[in-house]
Amino acid sequence: MVQFLSGPQAAEYIKDGDSIALLGNGGAVLEPRMVYRCIEERFLATGSPRDLSLSHSTGIGDKAVEGMSRFAHEGMVKRVIGGHWGWSPRMQQLAAEGKIQAYNLPLGVIVSQYREIAAKRPGLITKTGLGTYADPRIDGGRLNLATPNDLVRLIEIDGQTWLHYRPWQVDVGIVRGTTADEDGNITFEEEVAFLEAQAIAQAAHNCGGIVIAQVHHVAERGSLDPQLVKIPGMLVDIVVVDPDQWQTSEGRYDPALCGRQRKPIGSLPAMPLTQRKVIARRAAMEVKPGMIFNLGYGMPDGVASVCSEEGITNTLTATIEQGLVGGTPASGDIFGAAYNASAFVDSPSQFDFYSGGGLDLTCLGLAQVDERGNVNVSRFGTTIAGCGGFIDISQSAGTCIFCGTFTAGGLKTSIVDGELRILHEGHSRKFVKRVEHVTFSGQHALDEEQTVWYVTERCVFRLGSTGLELAEIAPGVDLQTDILDQMGFLPLIRADLKLMDPRIFDEGLMGLAHQAEALR
Repeated sequence: MVQFLSGPQAAEYIKDGDSIALLGNGGAVLEPRMVYRCIEERFLATGSPRDLSLSHSTGIGDKAVEGMSRFAHEGMVKRVIGGHWGWSPRMQQLAAEGKIQAYNLPLGVIVSQYREIAAKRPGLITKTGLGTYADPRIDGGRLNLATPNDLVRLIEIDGQTWLHYRPWQVDVGIVRGTTADEDGNITFEEEVAFLEAQAIAQAAHNCGGIVIAQVHHVAERGSLDPQLVKIPGMLVDIVVVDPDQWQTSEGRYDPALCGRQRKPIGSLPAMPLTQRKVIARRAAMEVKPGMIFNLGYGMPDGVASVCSEEGITNTLTATIEQGLVGGTPASGDIFGAAYNASAFVDSPSQFDFYSGGGLDLTCLGLAQVDERGNVNVSRFGTTIAGCGGFIDISQSAGTCIFCGTFTAGGLKTSIVDGELRILHEGHSRKFVKRVEHVTFSGQHALDEEQTVWYVTERCVFRLGSTGLELAEIAPGVDLQTDILDQMGFLPLIRADLKLMDPRIFDEGLMGLAHQAEALR
């Protein structure tokens, strides 16, 4: 029988040593903030619950006090299995200092693992992570020396190498929806994604644990449309009502983000012609009509804006790992939502599609690249961003485009008369001899015969058999001074090195809609 409790009452059900599966995404998407806050308040007041084991797939929080930061206290947490760590610097610090056991596993692995846990199968068997830091031959997903190498092992099936991710216990699942009826059935009509809410609830229930669901509204028994119920009441033990629950951190409710209203494409602002747009435009030129593609967080989300501006969105199917299909992905803190989406699916199902090779193309960020074509976006010294869905997606898409500025930290550029000018060089190199953390393996991509591009504001590289190959250079850029002197290695310079398309550096449209029509 479901109980309707206050946040503090629900927090009393968390016991010392519990293993908790947490739901949420950056920008407060599906984040049960009231429940998380009440658990923290109880710990600060009483010292309990302590020694918790936490698992979460996407980043949760606001980079300050919310989300994972509610649990980031010494003694409160013993172990964290996280997909994306970037939204909680406080939890990153505990991991970097070795004060907790800390794993960074691929996002898709974690959401899929909840289904394995619910079904009481022996864990997830996948090739996702081979050749990266998640591979037990490298780090096994561990973030510090206090963490045992016990979650990932190498196995062989029919002569092929796979990774076996071992399951873990789920004592408590904390989820969020929009409305609960008196029987605990949960609907998501105001939410911008489903994430892995249902999988978490099933995993906790079948482990003999409890499910706590935070909602915005309560409805009469039998009044909810059963086709809208994502979490059936049989899985829910406790409902906490938060009348101040916001849809996202950017607003109480935007009907265009949950499929209740369509936002006119023309109302989405065009990007100014900056280095960010240059990168997005060059990446967008690889997108062809009929493609199913994925956009990553940060720099790549500008590709969606360019496609919208160029009028080619309706020729493509955009997807994001949070489970959105179609539409125009939102940017900034609420990345993970989308305007005018055509379908909402659960994250585990989205990753089934990704892992099986369903993506034609993906555009992802880059923070470090080395001569072998390896990419690091997950760790830089004591800063632990985490991989998110980067590994799952980059290892399965037919074409990978990594997008980012050529240097970091103070880079300033301008575009004058169709040429790129470097006004102030960034003080940190991104193209280095060896990356700190292998989030993408160039060798694995070559073995899988993927097409891989590395797009920056001043040049474009392609992955070749010997590593990085310089393929294009921006007009106005000096090859030696602006490119080679800013790298930690000498790339192969292709014999057919050419200028980047001049349309990229012009204020007008590039005419991608006309190209798309010609290709149909």
